[in-house]
Amino acid sequence: MISSSKATSTTAIAPGKSHFEILDGLRGIAALMVVIFHVFEAYSDADPTRQIINHGYLAVDFFFLLSGFVIAYAYDDRWSRMGQWEFYKRRLIRLQPMVVLGSVFGGALFYLQAGGLFPRIAETPVWRMLLVMLLGCTLLPLPKALDIRGWDEIHPLNGPAWSLFYEYVANIAYALVLRRLSRRGLALLLVLAAGLLLDVALRGERRDLIGGWALDAAGVHIGLARLCYPFLAGMLLMRSGKRLRVRHAFALSGVLLILALALPRMGDTPHDWRNGLYDAACVLLLFPLIVAIGAGQKLAAGKSLRVARFFGDLSFPLYITHYPLIYLYTAWVVDQKVPPHIGAPVGVLLVIVAVLIAYASLKLYDEPVRRGLAARFLRRSADAPSR
Repeated sequence: MISSSKATSTTAIAPGKSHFEILDGLRGIAALMVVIFHVFEAYSDADPTRQIINHGYLAVDFFFLLSGFVIAYAYDDRWSRMGQWEFYKRRLIRLQPMVVLGSVFGGALFYLQAGGLFPRIAETPVWRMLLVMLLGCTLLPLPKALDIRGWDEIHPLNGPAWSLFYEYVANIAYALVLRRLSRRGLALLLVLAAGLLLDVALRGERRDLIGGWALDAAGVHIGLARLCYPFLAGMLLMRSGKRLRVRHAFALSGVLLILALALPRMGDTPHDWRNGLYDAACVLLLFPLIVAIGAGQKLAAGKSLRVARFFGDLSFPLYITHYPLIYLYTAWVVDQKVPPHIGAPVGVLLVIVAVLIAYASLKLYDEPVRRGLAARFLRRSADAPSR
């Protein structure tokens, strides 16, 4: 039976293998930065130059990089004794319970967000909201005809679920094709993926890597650009064995990640090419460096280990449940024209509440459900974890 840190880690369910605790902790730091980024976004008035914690959106690209690394680490050497369906079951058990909870939580808070910012909410009958919620539990991308919010999201009750859809796309691609490729083959695809990412970052309308949540040509283009390079880079980094062994690896990699996600918008205008260059440099160069540092030491020490494990366990529940609170907060700030000196304390409270909800979701729902599903649907084998 899968339990303890082997089940709660944000990595794949990886039978018989220890985890890179520092990488788990970095994922948790990135998730927290996403929440803070979204809180400040309520005051940006859709102007990226006014956004504080400006590059928090790049956390998604960092997640994809970590995913490529840990999935390759967890499963590359297991295909001789594991079929594709076993792999899919493990990934579904790891991710789907919280996907369902995120959609249900989004539905529960939906009508509380009604107002000038989201005029479609008041016009949406309950049956339509429930239909969107049920479809959201499957993680299938929803067409714009079912956009009951007005932000062109493929999951309008829980926007960040778009990146989980692309995570599943990457998982399927790994099981069907990518696991079979040599390092040279992966490197070739990586070069092509880098070109796609640079095209979006430097030639796209916004000169950044924001986007991917819309089910249209532009949205899919951005989503695939943000997925392909980091996921492939993570796989190649793991297979190459390139790790950097440094002292205080968790502290160093954590500080680098926070700085990368918090720096102001680059350039003088919302469409300045220098910001696109910064985004691309983070994904192409800096994030692989951070992962190489974090992977150079599997276990942190002392308090760092406890912090890394806590944030690692919390990362996925926090990421997938916080955004319904952000919808509520943003609608309040925008509709009521709330000044920052009043909104800031509420924003701090929101972050605290989001963490508490994530922790409760982890302990009371996610862990027990995954343990039950694993016991029922995953075959026991000699390399299964004992705890």
